[in-house]
Amino acid sequence: MDYTKQNFAFKFKKTVRYIRLYGIKRTLVKIKGQYHMKKLYSNLPTILINSDSGHLGVIGCGNYAFSNIAYYIYKNYGSVIRGAMDVDINKAASLYENYGLSYYTESADKIIHDPGIDLIYVASNHASHAEYAIQALQAGKSVHIEKPHVVREDQLQRLCAAMAENKGRVNLGFNRPHSRIGLAIKKYLDAEAGPTMFNWFIAGHEISPEHWYFKDEEGGRVLGNLCHWTDFVLQLIAPKDRYPLTITPTRGKKSDCDIAVTYMFGDESIAAITFSAKGHTFEGVRERFAAHRGNVLISMDDFKDLTVEVIEKKHKLSPFFRDHGHERNIIRSYEMVRPRSGVAPDNCSLEYVWETGNLFLKTRESLETNQKIVIHSGWNGS
Repeated sequence: MDYTKQNFAFKFKKTVRYIRLYGIKRTLVKIKGQYHMKKLYSNLPTILINSDSGHLGVIGCGNYAFSNIAYYIYKNYGSVIRGAMDVDINKAASLYENYGLSYYTESADKIIHDPGIDLIYVASNHASHAEYAIQALQAGKSVHIEKPHVVREDQLQRLCAAMAENKGRVNLGFNRPHSRIGLAIKKYLDAEAGPTMFNWFIAGHEISPEHWYFKDEEGGRVLGNLCHWTDFVLQLIAPKDRYPLTITPTRGKKSDCDIAVTYMFGDESIAAITFSAKGHTFEGVRERFAAHRGNVLISMDDFKDLTVEVIEKKHKLSPFFRDHGHERNIIRSYEMVRPRSGVAPDNCSLEYVWETGNLFLKTRESLETNQKIVIHSGWNGS
């Protein structure tokens, strides 16, 4: 839905609701992000000759880069983004103007081979994520790769090879596990033993059949959306307990929305994920999660309200604003190259990058073929 084309009453209600959910500053940048996506310059802004600061690069300057990556970097560290690239020069120029960059460009090579850049945030179209990340690693950079980090098995193999062969660190754009509620869910579940039952229900945005998500090369909505929840569930299962992992699909004519998929892990934990895409939700993507392990019973709504019951004790966590973990994960990437004093850099392991990518690729295959698939083992180092 194009919110900029709605009537005043709709825009007013949406703004008021989002202020309650996210606060004034966060809501304003979300609104600016909508207009950023429609920005068309009659005369592109002049790049200041004497401007030469910052050490970060951004490849892909869409709404996520504008209202999340650049916003949280600027909020926490100031004007440290050096250059931005997009195939639509208007979006790169808009990011340049709004966040005080040194330059903007249509050339990814300029960002990748800029000696002043040590970390690149890759937030372009899905099919290009791995390609840009591999080039950046080979050029000696560290990379933050927005989800999905790959759309094909050969990309996953080549990305893992580039990680093994180069010194640059990697972080992935799976933000939910880094939210306050995500961290609390893992803490309480890890305190118990035995298999777990998980259930996710997600109401996503309806998007038109012409949307770029549906292009064959982009991976569809399983890789564009569902990967958030496949990753979250995977991270809640200890590596030693994951395999063999059985994927069972349930779908109608469409393979990537209005679907359900279940996972049976090696320790007999069971996870069910249901993804519905019917119409539009006023508050964005809606999520409901439940889990049961040992004596812990968990329920969570929209990363805003968490209830944890441990026998007779009940714990509640309700952050003042909805928190999906974007800020913590974006900062985590920054601190791979500029860590806080006394804090070791925290980056994704090669094993994890392979396993979470393999899971969502196999999930897509299972849904497309409407066949059960068994993954027999995790990363084997090859």
